[in-house]
Amino acid sequence: MNRRAWLLFLLVSFLWGIPYFLIKVAIEDLSPIVVVAGRIAIGALVLIPVAAARGSLAKLRGHTGPVLALSAVHILVPFTLITYGETHISSSLTGLLIAIEPAVIALLMARTEPLTRSRILGLIVGFAGVAVLVGVDVSGDRWGLLGAGMVLLAALSYAVATILVQRRLSDVPAEALTGATTTISAVVLIPFALLALPSEPVGLPAWGALAILGVFCTAVALLAFYQLIGLAGANRAGLVTYLNPVVAVLLGVLLLDEHLAPSTVAAFALIAAGCWLSTRPTPAPTAGLAPTAGVVPAAEAVSQSAKVVAGLPSTTGTPSDK
Repeated sequence: MNRRAWLLFLLVSFLWGIPYFLIKVAIEDLSPIVVVAGRIAIGALVLIPVAAARGSLAKLRGHTGPVLALSAVHILVPFTLITYGETHISSSLTGLLIAIEPAVIALLMARTEPLTRSRILGLIVGFAGVAVLVGVDVSGDRWGLLGAGMVLLAALSYAVATILVQRRLSDVPAEALTGATTTISAVVLIPFALLALPSEPVGLPAWGALAILGVFCTAVALLAFYQLIGLAGANRAGLVTYLNPVVAVLLGVLLLDEHLAPSTVAAFALIAAGCWLSTRPTPAPTAGLAPTAGVVPAAEAVSQSAKVVAGLPSTTGTPSDK
């Protein structure tokens, strides 16, 4: 990857590592539904003008059904689950649980990406890490288990969204797609948020956290991530999943005085190792067993469709380092 790609990688890793900390700050004075709706609405106000300026909103025509579905599984459902989940568990635990997403994607893609021995081992190791993490951190706490379950459902929702974009929305530019999904989600949630507006004064930290969540962790992060995909390919871009939980844990421990046990570190190591094993590329076919002409291997198709989502031309070769 070139210097710009590395800078984008670090930017996205940070911007997707701090939401869990910011959510904790915001829900001190604001109800979860207000935090979710406010964050999404702010993101939409940033993304829609970008899409309009680029003239890409017209590309949404003919995709009403998939865009509505993506609004639910990529924005509405996971944002809500994570925010409500954090009312019961720590921000650092939330970030660590979300890290299982690549393994969930590998499991859901099993029909098109064969489950090799390495991938099966990765799935076992990764989900064992989740079991250890939940068992140690929230064992015996029914509300903690509920919060952890919400976050794991959010990870599943994100995984479904990734596959939906690849299969049904690969021809829609990123800024139009993210602008549409955040706008739709905001329209759904704002009426509920209006009923839950605070009756007591809200501190500046809560308002500041909400603004950062909307502008940077939603709008800027989404646009930066798709630029990273165009420069480095989908597989390399996905590696942010390994770094942003570290950011979440450091912020939680240093700024929120959250406890970090050795067992938690070990559990995250299992999750990271499992995700790495379960998402390794399938070995190239040996001579005499090459794919039929015109058939693109699934892993390569993911990279190509991701490039198209980013608004870049697709190629039939592997993304090269620059």
